[in-house]
Amino acid sequence: MRRLGRTLLYVGIAPSRPLGYNSLPSTQSLKSRIRMHYAGNAEASTLRRSLGALLRTKLKLQADATRRSKSLGEGEPRLSDWMERNAFVTWIEYPCPWAIERQVIGRLDLPLNLAHNRAHPFWMKLTEARSTRRSFP
Repeated sequence: MRRLGRTLLYVGIAPSRPLGYNSLPSTQSLKSRIRMHYAGNAEASTLRRSLGALLRTKLKLQADATRRSKSLGEGEPRLSDWMERNAFVTWIEYPCPWAIERQVIGRLDLPLNLAHNRAHPFWMKLTEARSTRRSFP
């Protein structure tokens, strides 16, 4: 999907379910989710893990060797800078986003979504790139 010269590559929802793990209403919001993707780390963001795997050579990213994690360690700020320049956000409000996530992903061409998206031609390449992320140079 292209709009205003930009291509939609990923869809995320917030909250992902009506109740949290503690059976209380979810406190996750679009604002917290976007902040996690843009200023967080790859440990907590599937989008950052995917972008990190795809951009590892260009941005000289390495897995965090200090512990077994999905973090990019000292490379996290480089990924954040890249995202600030290249990744744009838009949103649509919907009262129960978890109820339509599978259908939205199934109808759109979203190469960076892995969940509910196995039929996408880029799914295997992204899966392989993410699985070899720990062996960064």
